[in-house]
Amino acid sequence: MERIDTLVIGAGVVGLAIARALARDAREVMVLEAASAIGTATSSRNSEVIHAGIYYPAGSLKARLCVEGKTLLYRYCEEHGIAHRRCGKLLVATSQPELAQLDAIIARAAANGVRDLVRLGAAEAQAMEPALRCVGALHSPSTGIIDSHALMLALQGDVEHAGGLVALRTPVAALEITADGIIVRTEDGTELIAQRVVNAAGHGAPGLAARTRGLDAARVPRAFFAKGSYFTLAGRSPFSRLIYPLPQHAGLGVHLTIDLGGQAKFGPDVQWVATAEDLLVDARRGDAFYAEVRNYWPALPDGALQPGYAGIRPKISGPDEAAADFLIDGPAAHGVRGLVNLFGIESPGLTSALAIGAHVAALLR
Repeated sequence: MERIDTLVIGAGVVGLAIARALARDAREVMVLEAASAIGTATSSRNSEVIHAGIYYPAGSLKARLCVEGKTLLYRYCEEHGIAHRRCGKLLVATSQPELAQLDAIIARAAANGVRDLVRLGAAEAQAMEPALRCVGALHSPSTGIIDSHALMLALQGDVEHAGGLVALRTPVAALEITADGIIVRTEDGTELIAQRVVNAAGHGAPGLAARTRGLDAARVPRAFFAKGSYFTLAGRSPFSRLIYPLPQHAGLGVHLTIDLGGQAKFGPDVQWVATAEDLLVDARRGDAFYAEVRNYWPALPDGALQPGYAGIRPKISGPDEAAADFLIDGPAAHGVRGLVNLFGIESPGLTSALAIGAHVAALLR
């Protein structure tokens, strides 16, 4: 049986960032990815937003790792020439009762270390974005957008430059905890034994943890899948910044984002589905998009929205539950030496990726 120091399962942006951090610790690192390319699931089906760290409960992993990750990510993009733009975001109140929520968001952001939010009146917000309708807003200047695929290619390059390997088309069937290390069995029958294993399999992480012989089943959360559909805007966007309504229970509302080419898209909405493979966009869902978007952009023309793409949030909390924090279980949590399981790494996972990498590396030192 081949021995290796460290295996990372999953080559999304988080798995690659973890592998990079471990390789920089002079670990021998191999990344196993089930798909034929890196980052084909959650990492390539999101809004590509660099989040400021505004919404998350103070003291949560989401809050801490998002704020740390944002700083690391902007620096990494500048150092590696990765396309990105600090375009800023307006978080808008579209009715008088919503104005009080803006103050609560400012307080929560400050508790997370985000102190650059600016409270705007309706006229000030509309001076920045004339097409906008609101009664008040918050300006988040540190929110941005990024080319997530270029980021993942750079992370993969760092791993390989440090002597690591990314193995594609290598789905993992099961793990087994032994006194000699952790046995990793792939679906083609290959067996490897590693001293350290990181389960960063995204949607598949709870299932893989359930197939880990020797891991306490109580440490395996149930997986939920929250589908988010996006609709693209035909024609030129009238906005130069991201526009977000106030957050909803399971997501951040149907917001407007722009890509680095200036194309605008709206989404994601929230649709609870049975599997992570349910990625078709139902054009009929666009009807609800028009109503929500016109709360802040009344001039949205009929017929301007086209079905775009869908992504699946890898949740560990269900439809009637409060959103769960990131769950990053290391040896201190489950008692298995050398094993880290990552569950529920949804937004702001992209922003947090480099900070998550450093966090996992510290758990394994």
